[in-house]
Amino acid sequence: MGNSQRLCQLQRKLIITMALVNPVNKSICLEQVCASNYLKLFRLIPELTSVVDSAIGLAPHHAALHISIIEKTPYTITVELSHCFSGDLKALFAPAVKIRIYQDAQLAEVLSDHIRGEVAQVFKDAGPSREIMNYKWRLNYFLQKWLDHCLNKGYLFNINLKTAVLADTI
Repeated sequence: MGNSQRLCQLQRKLIITMALVNPVNKSICLEQVCASNYLKLFRLIPELTSVVDSAIGLAPHHAALHISIIEKTPYTITVELSHCFSGDLKALFAPAVKIRIYQDAQLAEVLSDHIRGEVAQVFKDAGPSREIMNYKWRLNYFLQKWLDHCLNKGYLFNINLKTAVLADTI
């Protein structure tokens, strides 16, 4: 079974699990998930604040994990975290999750993924707050489970290893 097939199985399992996990007070649980995601991101990439453009995480017998810096401000970092299942840099990076990291609050919130757009794009009307909360819950719960997966597989990041260098070695 290839890496992309394993990822599809993982995504299917997570979708089923996310349908079963439905906390009563999602706002409190969402904050806890975002706090957990922050800690897990920094366990996965201890030098995250030092990444300039991008970095690559490697684990034996698993697809490379890429992080790209989209934006850095004094209190936030916006990144994209993704897997690449081939050495072809034009290949689909999936899942590709856009994350805003709030350094002062120590939270990491998913803004979008490769399937679902940002909240402002999906919900033009701010009225359906329950739907927005459910949407944010699913995005962030997915990240939590994916980070658990990456940590369990032993990914190690080298902030000096760039995407172009990796493509040359594959």
